[in-house]
Parts: sequence; structure tokens; C-alpha cells
Amino acid sequence: MNLAVIGSGGREHALCYKLRQSKEVKKLYCIPGNAGTKKFADNINQDVSNFEEVYRVLKDKKIDLVIVGPEEPLVNGIVDFLTERKINVFGPNKFSSQLEGSKAFMKNLCKKYDIPTANFGIFDELNTAFNFLEKSELPIVVKADGLAAGKGVSICKSKEEAKTKIKEIIEGKFKSSKKVVLEEFIEGEELSYFCVVDKNTFRFFGSAQDHKRVGEGDTGPNTGGMGAYSPASLLTKKLEEKIIKKIIEPTLKALKEMGNSYKGFLYAGLMIKENEPYLIEYNIRMGDPECQVLMMRLKTSLFDVVKSVINNDLKNLSIEWSDENCMTIVLCSRGYPDKYEKNIEIKNLDKVINDEKNQIFHAGTIEKNKKIFSNGGRVLNVTSLGNNLINTRKKCLYNLNKIGWGDGFFRKDIGWRIIEKK
Repeated sequence: MNLAVIGSGGREHALCYKLRQSKEVKKLYCIPGNAGTKKFADNINQDVSNFEEVYRVLKDKKIDLVIVGPEEPLVNGIVDFLTERKINVFGPNKFSSQLEGSKAFMKNLCKKYDIPTANFGIFDELNTAFNFLEKSELPIVVKADGLAAGKGVSICKSKEEAKTKIKEIIEGKFKSSKKVVLEEFIEGEELSYFCVVDKNTFRFFGSAQDHKRVGEGDTGPNTGGMGAYSPASLLTKKLEEKIIKKIIEPTLKALKEMGNSYKGFLYAGLMIKENEPYLIEYNIRMGDPECQVLMMRLKTSLFDVVKSVINNDLKNLSIEWSDENCMTIVLCSRGYPDKYEKNIEIKNLDKVINDEKNQIFHAGTIEKNKKIFSNGGRVLNVTSLGNNLINTRKKCLYNLNKIGWGDGFFRKDIGWRIIEKK
């Protein structure tokens, strides 16, 4: 079978890595891919926002199945577009993708179906937003309604800061929407809970803990993710039962009642407070960098998982995981998440062993004249499996120091909360 993965980040590299392990995958393409996906797939340099051109490539390469990695094409309706043209595609349709594409849609769904989440208000006008702010406690979370490339959420400790962020969003800083969501700040621990869903059922697809803040000790501005580990020690059987009963099942039921069955990966970003789960956000695809650690731990064929969803046969599939811990640490361009330079050569990648326990997943990279150059803010995901988190982190840091990229930086404390408890 010929497969195509759409996307160019670390998530897509990890998906290609896992798909390539299946004997049923005859030919694998990545559109557009990066310097790392080239090892497992044929890269096709095509703008994925141009659906007609993507379709032309798929027909030309006789693609049987497409897996969509990033959120933007999903939110813009690529699944509907390709389904109408009889292309098998893994991912949610445009309506269901509003779970991530519109914070307002997600929060209103929570309100209607009694899904636990932070108290909130939705505004598209400054005065009403400011009035709500005046009555709110600090800190307060200010969110852009639409997609904002991981830069649309601010935890504001003063009303002046919150007003600045509100004004930026309502005045159109993010092209996706001019609505703002103001949200109660919930103090707790973050947990990423993943499912894979077909129109009949869903299966647990791993847990992870992401580290969004750029600085050590979880300080500084939010990023797309500085590192992650799996499994999340926070997840107990009792907590999982609450997550399924109070959050996952009501969400899938709600979408069905709206005439849309969800299909694909569903990732619940949760805050756990006093052992109670609160839904902070939904992602309608695999997380990045969580996908990297989950693909290293997944023992079941990813192709079998995807095929089961396409055929609505997930109930008959058993998904198995390694008992080992996995961690990934993101090597970023200096200056990220603000201004940074691109096209800086990265040497010494060949000094790091790539095997079933250690992988470098490329994110923002490009290959020119058989050399690897940076091409984004988050550049590489240095990933290792180990018998405990302390040793796993040591392996990641050892490999990062072997690369020794002086134009980049990384957090040395991924997993710090759980490691300090031990």
C-alpha cells in the first residue's frame, strides 16, 4: 500500500519512522517533509495549503491512504476535500476540527454537555472583555479563539498585561479569528491524554507530559513544546476513569449528536487539580513533541491502528505499549520563541546512535548539498527510551552534548517535577 504523511515537523518524522516498520507499507511519501523524514520517506515539496495541488500529487503517486499530521490543513477541511475525491484519509473532518480550530466552539461544547473546564467568557468587543476582566481574579488566561501556532495563550498576572493581550487579539493579531477567550487560571499539573477514534469507538493511545514554557522550572513564554515524557506518572486507573466518563465520552457523544462522528487522533490537554480532570484544550491530531515519545513506546503497528480507524474496526484491535519510559528534549534555535536565525549548519548528527532506543526526530531542518541546516524555531527532538526517567534524561542530554550545536539551546530539566518527587 502507498501512504502519504502530510506535514514537515518532528511529529511527522516520528509517524514516518513508525509507519516504515510495517511490511504492508510499500511506498511512503512525506509532503513536504524535512531533512529527517528523507530517511524513511520520499519528500515531495508541495504547499499543503493548496489542496488541489496536494490531490494532484496523491493521484500521480497512486496514494492509497493519507495521514494528516498538522492541525491547520485539518481545520481548513482537507479531510472533507480528499474524502469527496475518494481518497482514504486519516483525521477528523472540518466540523469536528473546530475542537482545536475554535476555542469558543470547544468551550461552548463543554458548557452545554457539562464537561469540566475552567470558567470562561468569549468576546469580540473590547469593552465587554474588559468588564469581564475587572470582575475576574488574577492570574487570568487570555486565549486567541483560532489557531495561533502555539503563541495564542497568555497567562497574565496583571490586568494591564491582560488588556494588552486582549486588544492584540481583538484587533486581529492572529488571522484565524478576532474573538478572545478569557479563562479562569486553574492551578494543578498538566496531563496529555491521547485517544484514537473511529465512528464506533475509541482506544487509549498513550499519555505524556509536555513542557510548554521556554525556560527551566517552567518559566518564560509558552512555546510549541520544549520536551515531553511518557507515560505520565500522574495518570492512575481511577483518574483515567474520570477522564473517559467526564470528558472523552461526552465530547464524542456531543459531536455525534451534531451529526459528525469523530475519526483520527484526539488529544485532550488536561489540568489535574485535587485528582479531578479539567479540559484545558483539545488537539485534533498528535501532539508535538508528545508524538515522538509515543511512537517510540508503541509496540502495535501504527499502520494497523490507522487501517482500523479507516475501516471503523478499532474495537477489534488491541494496542500495546512498551513498559519503558521515553523522553524527548527539543533543541531550539537561539532566540526562539521570539526572533531567531535560520540556515545555520548542524554538524555531528552522525555521532549520535540511532536505534530502537535512541532517535533524533527532525523538526525545523532542511538538507542542502548533503549538509543539514536549521529551518525553524524547534529544530531537533533528541529522544531516548530507558528503564527510568533519570537515566532516560541522561541519555538525551548525552546525545545533545554530542551534537554540540552552539547556535541552539535546550531545557536540561524536562521531567523535573516527577524526578524531584522520587
